[in-house]
Amino acid sequence: MKNMTLVSVAESCGGTLHNAGTDWDKTAAGVVIDSRKVEKDFIFIATKGERVDGHSFIPQVAEKGAMAVVCEKEPEGVGIPYILVKDSFQALKDIAEYYRKQLSIKVVGITGSVGKTSTKEFVAEVLSQKYKVLKTEGNFNNEVGLPLMVLQIRDEHEVAVLEMGISHFGEMHRLSKIARPDICVMTNIGQCHLEFLGTREGILKAKSEIFDFASKDAAVFVNGDDDMLQTVREVNGKPLVYFGFSEKNDVYATDMENRGLFGSEAKIHRMRKNGLEECYAVSIPLPGEHMVYNALAAASVGRVLGLNTAQIQAGISSVKPVGGRSNIIRAEKYILIDDCYNANPVSMEAAIDLLKMALTRKAAVLGDMFELGENSDALHERVGKYAVEHGVDMLICVGENARFMYEAAQKKKEEVRRDVRLHYFRTREELEQVIESLLEEKDTVLIKASHGMGFENIVKKLSQ
Repeated sequence: MKNMTLVSVAESCGGTLHNAGTDWDKTAAGVVIDSRKVEKDFIFIATKGERVDGHSFIPQVAEKGAMAVVCEKEPEGVGIPYILVKDSFQALKDIAEYYRKQLSIKVVGITGSVGKTSTKEFVAEVLSQKYKVLKTEGNFNNEVGLPLMVLQIRDEHEVAVLEMGISHFGEMHRLSKIARPDICVMTNIGQCHLEFLGTREGILKAKSEIFDFASKDAAVFVNGDDDMLQTVREVNGKPLVYFGFSEKNDVYATDMENRGLFGSEAKIHRMRKNGLEECYAVSIPLPGEHMVYNALAAASVGRVLGLNTAQIQAGISSVKPVGGRSNIIRAEKYILIDDCYNANPVSMEAAIDLLKMALTRKAAVLGDMFELGENSDALHERVGKYAVEHGVDMLICVGENARFMYEAAQKKKEEVRRDVRLHYFRTREELEQVIESLLEEKDTVLIKASHGMGFENIVKKLSQ
């Protein structure tokens, strides 16, 4: 790890180095907070969690060959070097920020209300056609996960594609300070985290903090079909690049052909600097209109980093679904749309639109959406109405908040006089006992809720 000596790490986080001896200028091989991931010459940052205190694992990491530990209290009976700090989590961020400054790697920062992860996958897959790419793993997109991803960058990596997620003002400012993106992508401004950010205007303001520490000549790509993002005209005095379906955008899609749950075909257009239009066909393997937006974002980033048409086409066609996010599973009895990683009103409606593409009977198993603030009841009602209006044959609502979804669906059913089968269960466990009696063989089943609902258990049950 470039310039990651014990003394420089201590200085970066304002810590006091002890027991260094002659190892003060030794370079770390890695930095982790999970004791299970410690290898020889790693630095272990001991953090205090709700259930586990990392300080208790210091003796074990010393035995595994850790070069040093960062800790909030003096370790007893351990002779390896340690860096004493006031706050280990803050030290993690400070160390990651310092390390990022040592690197010449290009960083792509991706944010937005919906579609961050799938956009990250598209961008990373496209760029991997030319570069060695590091991309965010799992949900490592917050103030703990993002610095850990930065600390995974190694000499062989040429580009890092980092997902940046927030729920409060100031968080993106701190993430930007660590990531210092050279390229910024904003997918959309939806209605998630309204509990903390208040309005869509508040969400835009909070997400726009990604620009606070972006490089001065950063390339910025935003969804030009999003009414809120249309109001962002420049960053650091430099115009943005807009992508979308409208021909008013700098990069746009036409001739879209829907292949149902198995993706779509489209043509991507871009105006070159010489005034000539570029146009090429792409095959998008993941279903849903929103995946076309992801392809446009990836194509835009690919161009600015020097990829040719063939490389962009190959990258887009190679994208694979991420578990829990619109993953199509051909189970023995059913076709499952596994989208149970997270949920908000916009992504719920997008998932219902995806379900509508199915050629068999359509069942939606929808659960609580968390962190929606004072409008939570109304937003759940909105999803219930939307499901009835957009072709769902069966709607199964699960959870305390989902009761409002169910009741709104009942009213809408009576209003539009559609034959929709409606069911409500207070808990996921209650549904799991009877779900297979409600479904029919060959049904296409959408499974979606906020992650805390544990809907991955339903996916597992129906996959057997």
